[in-house]
Amino acid sequence: MIRAGDEIGQTQCGNNNAYCHDNEISWLDWENADRELLEFVRRLIQFRKRHPVFRRRRWFRGRALHGSGVRDIGWFKTDGAEMSEDDWKIAFAKSIGIYLDGTRLPGPDSMGEPLVDDSFYILFNAHHNPLGFILPPRDWGRRWAKVLDTTQAMPVSRKQTYDAGEAVRVEARSLMLLRRIG
Repeated sequence: MIRAGDEIGQTQCGNNNAYCHDNEISWLDWENADRELLEFVRRLIQFRKRHPVFRRRRWFRGRALHGSGVRDIGWFKTDGAEMSEDDWKIAFAKSIGIYLDGTRLPGPDSMGEPLVDDSFYILFNAHHNPLGFILPPRDWGRRWAKVLDTTQAMPVSRKQTYDAGEAVRVEARSLMLLRRIG
């Protein structure tokens, strides 16, 4: 999550309820903003606008979609296996992979046509060390391209692709976004 003021290191002097202060505690000093972070957030907003899978109007169902074996969302452990109900109770479930299916989004687009987007795999590493993630089996996607890594500037400097079942290193306390290309 990015909050207004993060890009300039604004602390509100420790006041977590500064919305009611019309003074230096809550004002944002845009002149001294972190330009690199501002640019990253600007590009991230544009990316989100281009991909309706990140702007769903309805809840995910998490079960097979009508006429297919693919689901709209899938939750995975770092070893590439789908998470079970018991996995959610483990304290270390801070690092997970999430599959978002963009091929069958609910609702039509602005012209009344079916809404279709790319499918993505998000790797969240909330651990203080880098972790290796194994990508899910081929039925979730045969090939993936890295489109975002929060440890790098956007766009990703070099095109990197991965195959299903391949290990992907995700740096500590970061996020990597992969787009399905096969």
